[in-house]
Amino acid sequence: MQQQITGAFLGTAIGDALGVPVEFKTRSYLQENPIREFIGYGCWNQPPGTFSDDTSLTLCTAESLTHGYNLTHMAHTFLKWYAEGYWGAHDKVFDIGHTTQRALRRIGNGTSPLFSGGFEEFENGNGSLMRMMPVAIYLAREENIKQRYHIVKEVSGITHMHFRSVMACFIYVEFLRNLLTIKDIQESYQVMQAAVNDFILEQQFNAAEIRIFNRILQDNITNLTENDIQSSGYVVYTLESALWCLLNTGNFQDAVLAAVNLGGDTDTTGAVAGAAAGLHYGLDNIPEQWVQGVAKSAKIIELSQQFTDALSTPSA
Repeated sequence: MQQQITGAFLGTAIGDALGVPVEFKTRSYLQENPIREFIGYGCWNQPPGTFSDDTSLTLCTAESLTHGYNLTHMAHTFLKWYAEGYWGAHDKVFDIGHTTQRALRRIGNGTSPLFSGGFEEFENGNGSLMRMMPVAIYLAREENIKQRYHIVKEVSGITHMHFRSVMACFIYVEFLRNLLTIKDIQESYQVMQAAVNDFILEQQFNAAEIRIFNRILQDNITNLTENDIQSSGYVVYTLESALWCLLNTGNFQDAVLAAVNLGGDTDTTGAVAGAAAGLHYGLDNIPEQWVQGVAKSAKIIELSQQFTDALSTPSA
């Protein structure tokens, strides 16, 4: 399991860092100039291997969970990143989403993290989805799906409280939990579909909101073409893109490069796909030059080990 968890931590950072220099580039541009390795500078003027807020907030989430589940502690770890660049690739913040920024400002002004997140329909960017991987691993042994949903809702809600963001995070968490124990990726996907659809039937969720996830939950997203997949910063599109890339490739490298080369919100699509691919394929199947080349590599590996250790102790 350590191989998988470390793979997921590094996979997030690597997918993110591959995407950072070409964020906002179009798919047609990337078809002509595809990303194959870490490149430098580009749209954020950062050196090669630099990850963004996606990874920083994922690592903040993981570090907080090493102390157990405490929403206030987690939110204040996010605030430490926002204020000081904590867990930043180079100890500074160069990228933050509007919804996340507004939420962290509210927390800084004393609002409870239970009420800090954006809840309007326009506040459905991918800023909570991108940091959900440690939550999925933390919930690996939680058998009660209602409790899993409750925790995902709270953690997403620190920044993104709208049902659509929460459901996207929940689908992703359920899928990642399966990847920990199910070797076949299609089986992991189908088991997730069954569990989430059963859960939805038991709840009084808004049917119009649930229909937004039909391509993931009712159909098999693997079967869509690249032209059917959009890769903007909208949370549903990011989830669809990441799943599609993972289900249509056969190794870590191809999965993350497919995600980044879709264009648009390249760093987040790369991070979300990279977390899942790293979890599925494990550290041993991530190219060594990427492990060595991503910022804070040794510290990320160390945190992944601390995280695993914390999960195996009763207090966690």
